Amino acid sequence: GLVCILVLRFVPVWKTPYMWSEHSELGELTYEWTPIENISDDVLLAVVAAEDANFCLHWGFDMSAIRDAIADGGQRGASTITQQVAKNTFLWHGRSWPRKALEAVLTPLIELLWNKRRILEVYVNVAEFDRGIFGVEAAAQSYFGIGADAVSADEAALLAAVLPDPKGRSAAKPSKSVRTRAMNIMDGAVLIQKDQRSSCFLH
Repeated sequence: GLVCILVLRFVPVWKTPYMWSEHSELGELTYEWTPIENISDDVLLAVVAAEDANFCLHWGFDMSAIRDAIADGGQRGASTITQQVAKNTFLWHGRSWPRKALEAVLTPLIELLWNKRRILEVYVNVAEFDRGIFGVEAAAQSYFGIGADAVSADEAALLAAVLPDPKGRSAAKPSKSVRTRAMNIMDGAVLIQKDQRSSCFLH
């Protein structure tokens, strides 16, 4: 695990265990690695606003989000982007305790060995945005017919709105709740940039 984390600090992720699983089930998948320099800042801001607004402030675990999730009876998610990178890149999906335990071990290692910009780069490249569509480049081309570098703020918010449940939400045919979530994400993206919570990943 440590060797893989070290290697992937420098090289693109080829395919993840979950991608192989989906490929096996679907027979095909769409995936194209894109360097973070070729991804719109609006995408990065929208994803962080949607999934982990305190991304720049924690070391892999957001304790305030965990406390809120416990207080809410476990109804809201508390996984940080780093935790999702650990799961999406190295592990299998599901809610089993063994996976959660491995995720808890991998998360601080990723934070230690990668910088925040690299963590976010891997996240937006390996996240599933629709059935069999992995990474923001494939998603942008599929939904909007453009590259990830040309995605606007409203398009980015729509893409981020389907995370982390691309099989239950759609950016192609967004429901009212997805559109509302996208609007909230746009507001959040403006806020995290305004109060410097984007400083660890925007140059």
